[in-house]
Amino acid sequence: MKIGAPKEIFEGEARVAMTPESALQLQKLGHQCYIQAGAGHAAGFEDPAYEKAGVTIVPSVEALVEAVDFVVKVRPPVDSEIALLNSGKTLISFFYPAQNAELLEAAKATGASVIAMDMVPRISRAQKMDALSSMANISGYRAVIEAGNNFGRFFTGQVTAAGKVPPAKVLIVGAGVAGLAAIGTSTALGAITYAFDVRPEVAEQIESMGAEFVYLDFEEAAQDGAATGGYAAPSSPEFREAQLKKFRELAPDMDIVITTALIPGRDAPKLWLADMVAAMKRGSVVVDLAAERGGNCDLTVKDEKIVTENGVTVVGYTDFPSRMAAQSSQLYATNIRHMITDLTPGKDGVINHNMEDDVIRGATVVHQGAVTYPPPPPKIAAIAAQKPKEKAKELTPAEIKARDHAAFVKQTRDQILMLGIGGAILLGVGLVAPASFMSHFIVFALSCFVGFQVIWNVSHSLHTPLMAVTNAISSIIILGALMQIGSDSFLVIVLAALSVFMAGINIFGGFMVTRRMLAMFQKS
Repeated sequence: MKIGAPKEIFEGEARVAMTPESALQLQKLGHQCYIQAGAGHAAGFEDPAYEKAGVTIVPSVEALVEAVDFVVKVRPPVDSEIALLNSGKTLISFFYPAQNAELLEAAKATGASVIAMDMVPRISRAQKMDALSSMANISGYRAVIEAGNNFGRFFTGQVTAAGKVPPAKVLIVGAGVAGLAAIGTSTALGAITYAFDVRPEVAEQIESMGAEFVYLDFEEAAQDGAATGGYAAPSSPEFREAQLKKFRELAPDMDIVITTALIPGRDAPKLWLADMVAAMKRGSVVVDLAAERGGNCDLTVKDEKIVTENGVTVVGYTDFPSRMAAQSSQLYATNIRHMITDLTPGKDGVINHNMEDDVIRGATVVHQGAVTYPPPPPKIAAIAAQKPKEKAKELTPAEIKARDHAAFVKQTRDQILMLGIGGAILLGVGLVAPASFMSHFIVFALSCFVGFQVIWNVSHSLHTPLMAVTNAISSIIILGALMQIGSDSFLVIVLAALSVFMAGINIFGGFMVTRRMLAMFQKS
C-alpha cells in the first residue's frame, strides 16, 4: 500500500504525520511512503532527510492524494481536502466526529474510509495508538515550561549568599495524562506541587510522583470515570461547591495554576473563577489547557496570553503540542505506524480493515460509504459492564458447623478406606514374602510415612533450606548403594550405580544450595 502525508494547512500547525524514522518502519511492513514537499519543514524534518529514508517527495497535495492509498494527517481535513478523496482511499487523522457531523457526511459521500485517531478506544491493547494521550503528555509538559517562562522566579528553592529563595507552589487541577505530565515536570523542577482530581483513586499516582493530593471535606463518593473512557465524569452541584471552596482557600498561596479538566466533545467546566484569579499574588501564572473548549478559567482568552489588573498572567494557548513540533510529530507518527501495523497483520503490505477488531472498529468513523460512528462499546468494556454475579449467601454458624462436620466425616471415611486397602495389601505380601523382606519393607513404609508427615507440616517458606540440608544428610543412601555395587547380579550393579549417581547429585546440590543461602546473609 502507498501511504502519504500532506502538508498541514491549519494556521500555526507545525506538526507532520510522517517522520523519516516512522517512514523506515512503515517500509519494513511492505508499504511505500510519500510526502508533500516541505511538509516536515516546520517540525524540523527537511525533504533530504525523507529522501534518505526512501520516501518519495510529491510537489502538491493533489498529486499526493492521487498517488497514495492512505492519507495520514494531523488536523481534521477541510472541505477542499475531503473533496480529493474517493472510493478505495483511507484517511487517518484527528477527526472529532461528535463535533463534525457535516464533515462525516462529506467523507461518506466520497466513498472513502476514515480512521479517527481521537476515537481510538482507551483499552490496554490500544495504548500504543492513543494519540490523544501522546499529545496530552506533551501539553502537560509544555504547560509547565510556558508557566516557568512567564513566572518571575525559580521553581526550586535556593539558599544563596544573596538571600533565600522560596520554592514555587504549583497547583495542577485534573490528574489525567496531561495533569500527570505536568506534575512530573513541576516536581522535577523542584516546585512544591499540589494536585486535585475528582477521582480519589488517582491520589496514589499523584503522591508517588512527589506531589500532594488535595482532599475535599466531602462525604459523597467521587464519580467513577470508567464509563466515560477514563475521563472524570461531571460532578454533582454539591461536590462542585465543595471543590470551588477548596480552590478559594488555595488561591492566595499558589504561584502557578495549571488546569487540565476537559472531556472531548464537551465544554470545559469552569473551575478557576475570576475571584480566585483576583486572590492570587502579583506575578502568578494560570495556564489553561482547556482553552480550546472555553477554558477552565473565567478569564481565559483562546490562543492568547493576557495579564489581569492584579498582575496575574493567564495563558490560553491551544497549540502546545505544535510548540514542540519535532517531539509531537515523532510521537504522533509512531501512533499512526502502530495503527497501520494493526491494519497490516501479515506484514506483507496488504491492508486488512478488520471491523471485528475493537481498536480498528472503534477508530473507524466512515467505511465503504457508510457512517460507522458512534462505535459499539469494546467487548472488554461490555463484559466488564455486565451485571455482576450475585454474591454467595453467607452461612449461619449452624450451617458452617454442619458443613465442617460433613467434611470431617468424609475425610475420616476416606482415610479408613485407604488404611484398610493398605492393610489388605500388606497381609497379602506377608503371606508369600520371606521374613527378612517384610522387616525391611516395614522400615521402608514407616520411613515414607514419617518423612511425608514431617515435610507436609513444614512451612512453605522453609522448604528450600530444609531440602538443601536433607538432600545432603540423606546421602546416607549412597552407603547402601556402594555396598551393593559389588554384587554378582548385573541388574543390582546397574541399580546401585544409578543410586550412587543420583545420591551424588543430592550431596553436591544440597551443599551448593545451602552455601548460596548462607551467602545471602553475608556482607559483601
